[in-house]
Amino acid sequence: MKTFSILSAVCLVILGSTWATAQTNRGNPRDGQAIYEKNCLRCHGDKLDGNGPDGQYLIVKPANFQSVNSRAKTDWELLITIANGALFSPMHGYRGKLTDQQMLDVLSYIRSVAAPEFIS
Repeated sequence: MKTFSILSAVCLVILGSTWATAQTNRGNPRDGQAIYEKNCLRCHGDKLDGNGPDGQYLIVKPANFQSVNSRAKTDWELLITIANGALFSPMHGYRGKLTDQQMLDVLSYIRSVAAPEFIS
């Protein structure tokens, strides 16, 4: 039981530190725009509204980053989706195709165009 407790505490520290890093490490929005235009624009659109030229052919519509629901998501949630994709949707993961820095750059570009929604 003691080993389990120690292991759980270590896991919490690791997960907490990666979450904090994702919340504070910002990418370069200019670099992110170029990556977005190459990899994301066809589905999510040039206005980040989910109305890209290929989006109309998808059964599951691409995320609208301008919506309140998308803007309310944390950076961590968006990074997880960029890295791993979205289950039961055409959104595939970019882990292994983009570096961690490139994913942060894309996130920074998305946030520069569609700022997070802060709920008070």
